[in-house]
Amino acid sequence: MHEKGKFVISKRLTITYPIIMKKKFACVLAIVLFLGLQEASAQGGMLNKLKQKANNLAEQALDKTVQEKAGVGADAPTADKSSSGRARNKGGEGLISTPPDVKQNLTDAEKAYKAGTYGEARYAVRQAMLGVELEIGQQILKSLPETISGLNKDANVEQVASSGWGWTGLTITRQYTDGNEKELRVMVANNAALLSAVNMYLTNGGYAQTSGGEQPNWKQTKVKGHRAVIEYDDNTGYKLTVPMGQSSMLIYEGVNFKNEQEVMTAANTVDIDGIKKMLGEK
Repeated sequence: MHEKGKFVISKRLTITYPIIMKKKFACVLAIVLFLGLQEASAQGGMLNKLKQKANNLAEQALDKTVQEKAGVGADAPTADKSSSGRARNKGGEGLISTPPDVKQNLTDAEKAYKAGTYGEARYAVRQAMLGVELEIGQQILKSLPETISGLNKDANVEQVASSGWGWTGLTITRQYTDGNEKELRVMVANNAALLSAVNMYLTNGGYAQTSGGEQPNWKQTKVKGHRAVIEYDDNTGYKLTVPMGQSSMLIYEGVNFKNEQEVMTAANTVDIDGIKKMLGEK
């Protein structure tokens, strides 16, 4: 017997189905289930199993119908959807890089201190210090040459960044290129681990030397009177590291430079003493 929204197959079994299910599909389903139930009537335990299967089929049909109406089916366009069904972001202008306002943070620190909120005062002081460091970093970036050894600066590959205050994680980067394959990257960085390793090497007077006419892959050198370490790798090119004081270093990375002398000539165009002075390094 068929009532709206359900099929009464016997006194023991009534199958309900969603109203939005297509009538044709519902009728076919009822017939198939009825025949299956007649065949399995002698097996009492099978009735409950078939009833569960029927309900599962009905739920699947409902889900499919709802998805089709929402345009989420297999034939629906997926170019603008992620695997989770959410819309994909097609772009944006990102975040604005704004360094902390030094004056405002100093004002906030003073107010917080007077109010007894020392945690806020400490945070504001740190933000002010970070703002000062980033401003100094910008001044160092501006002091770097516009061109080096015929290579022009790439404005898209330069930045001043810091992961904290007190020069922690400070990086100042500018890249020079000929627009083809030759590049020079100049970076002022605070990296305690690397600086310690370089200083240890320089202090111990180590020198990479091999026999049999093989070239060393790194050695000591000097740039404008400052001790340094120069390295070479066939895959990455030249790398020149110049320690500056107790916490900072100047790093040059040259790709497709002809030889060591060409790298040294490029390195000597940077005002190392001026950078040290701005950083407050001795």
